Amino acid sequence: MAIYYVNPAIGSNGNNGTSEDTPFASFWAVENLKLQPGDSVLLAAGSVFNDQLDLKYSGTASAPITIGSYGVGDAPVIHSPGDGIHSLYASNIVIENLKISDTAGAAIYGGYVSNWTVRNVEVENTGSSTKSGSVTFRTGSNITIENSTITGVNGDGVWIEKVNGVNFLNNTVTNAHGTAADAVQMNDSSNIVISGNYLDQTGAATPKGVITLVRPVNAVVEDNTLIGGGFGVSAQAGTNIAIHDNDISGYGGYSWSYAIGLGDQGNTRDYDISGNYIHDGVWGVAVSAAGTTSYVREGIEIYGNVFDDLSQAALKVDRPASGSFHDNVIASDVTPYSISPAIIAANTFPVSNNTTLDEAQLAILDSHVAGDTTHADAVPTIVATHDSLKISADTDGAHHGNLLENDSSANGILLLRRFDGELINKNGLTLTGQYGTIHVDDHGDYSYTIDATKLAGLSGEVSETFQYKISDGAAHHFDTDTLSISIHVDGVLT
Repeated sequence: MAIYYVNPAIGSNGNNGTSEDTPFASFWAVENLKLQPGDSVLLAAGSVFNDQLDLKYSGTASAPITIGSYGVGDAPVIHSPGDGIHSLYASNIVIENLKISDTAGAAIYGGYVSNWTVRNVEVENTGSSTKSGSVTFRTGSNITIENSTITGVNGDGVWIEKVNGVNFLNNTVTNAHGTAADAVQMNDSSNIVISGNYLDQTGAATPKGVITLVRPVNAVVEDNTLIGGGFGVSAQAGTNIAIHDNDISGYGGYSWSYAIGLGDQGNTRDYDISGNYIHDGVWGVAVSAAGTTSYVREGIEIYGNVFDDLSQAALKVDRPASGSFHDNVIASDVTPYSISPAIIAANTFPVSNNTTLDEAQLAILDSHVAGDTTHADAVPTIVATHDSLKISADTDGAHHGNLLENDSSANGILLLRRFDGELINKNGLTLTGQYGTIHVDDHGDYSYTIDATKLAGLSGEVSETFQYKISDGAAHHFDTDTLSISIHVDGVLT
């Protein structure tokens, strides 16, 4: 098991590359090695490579070949007129602790490969709008992409095709550009887990999708935050699919835009759609098809979700389907469902036991006040407490606080979801109030700056109030309260 070092600043391709003092200068020297299982190729921190790295040899399951970094400083960067890292038929590979940017092709391309792990890799401004994903794997098995960041790419953020065994975990993908680009697309793949990711398409060039799964088999999409795009999750033509405990919002751009859509491009069987918080979009869950296709749609269970701030119905079923829609929480101003008369008459998709947001909140409150006879120690799952800020107009600079520090939740998770009616995204939110400007982020930190021009001619004390909504990360667990800001105009507060 050898370690090879590459440093273009001090290296030479005439070196043996086996120490930090005798590194190679370029990928050319690495590609002329016959790498063995367990070997590592480490790129110097802060270095820049303007070429494609071709991987031709395989490791083993217990001794993979690793491409990583060494030294102190910024991650090494790969630029390339082609792909950043390219491989055909090589397996048991680990790519970690690198940055790949400004490539004409994919950041990472693997074809007919197995047992690859991509971790802690930053991808930026790569790919082409006429090609598939910035990180692409075609035909293989056991691909893991984790703790990585993909942003501003020209095409799909990730493209997976014909892979058995996919783990896409704790990644951030923002703004995959291109008229046909999704943040993540997986076609004809199986045994998929997509979990813990932050996927944001709000700044993409066109409102395509966030997650697209075409003909998946055995897939779990859970605990993700999905924002923007033309749709949240398009899970078409699948079998045994679980989509639960995701926060899906901000999707739109089309009259058909949906948080979760299925029923097109083939038969759809055995879907569990539960625990999702679906808000600030068009349709909620759409069981539909673009044409008059007669695909099978059966075993679709939709329950325990929250639907809020939707311009269309929480549920749309306009093609023959079987399943149920029950025990969901739906805002009172959202249409609960739009089901074709023929399906209603056939009673193949019954609707039952759904409640409004107000009813759900009252039930929690009543349980707390009256006492839960089943669980004597029952307490509200999440509680927001009123916040206040008192400041003087003669003080300079921003005034800071945190909305969540006096709130609580049973699971210890507190997230700021909405502020004064606006969605909080990863960059926070800035609003102009009656007397100043306030910026808040999803962890509750806020800063308020007085606008002196708006206080001209006023005296005494003035105030303004902002309402906010918090969540514990679960779909139907939330609470609301207010932040009151009082400004003493004439001098120091007493």
